[in-house]
Amino acid sequence: MEDFAYILDYLPQGSPSERGFKHEPTCYAIGSEEFKLFELVPRTGVVTSPGDRVYIGKEMDKREHIIHVKRRLSFEELTSNGQSELPHTLELIVVDNESRFIRFFNEAQPITTRLHTLELLPGLGKKSMWSVIEERKKEKFRDFADLQRRVPTVHSPAKIIAKRITDELSNHEQKYRIFVAR
Repeated sequence: MEDFAYILDYLPQGSPSERGFKHEPTCYAIGSEEFKLFELVPRTGVVTSPGDRVYIGKEMDKREHIIHVKRRLSFEELTSNGQSELPHTLELIVVDNESRFIRFFNEAQPITTRLHTLELLPGLGKKSMWSVIEERKKEKFRDFADLQRRVPTVHSPAKIIAKRITDELSNHEQKYRIFVAR
């Protein structure tokens, strides 16, 4: 269940695909836990910007910016602006939840005898994977800076994870999902 979402796009005139004469403002957003995409209805007079973090949980009195979640979206239903904001917003989410994602690097396991979960990250090949595994045996990684210092072949872990999440959202044929809920 998503409690918080990050705004990807704000449409003051509503969704372009919406029919009828009454258009209500719409926000496209991504959940911070399961990375679900949503269409949200903001409160009257509230203007949001890409990257804003908003509460969308069940406690209505905590919802300062959003009235309700209208529906879930697919990647293809996002506006082009929403799609272009996605990688930057995902990187923001990853950095805000660094301990969760550093735990991934510390605990990732093999999927099969020939494929490791770490290899699913874009830009991480066998050599980088083995470097990460060897270094975490010595001592768990404390944060992204520690990971980058000890494994120099891993550049910008937040960007790597954001790219993988984007791939999982945009490609429904993805066999293995690490971060995105089905």
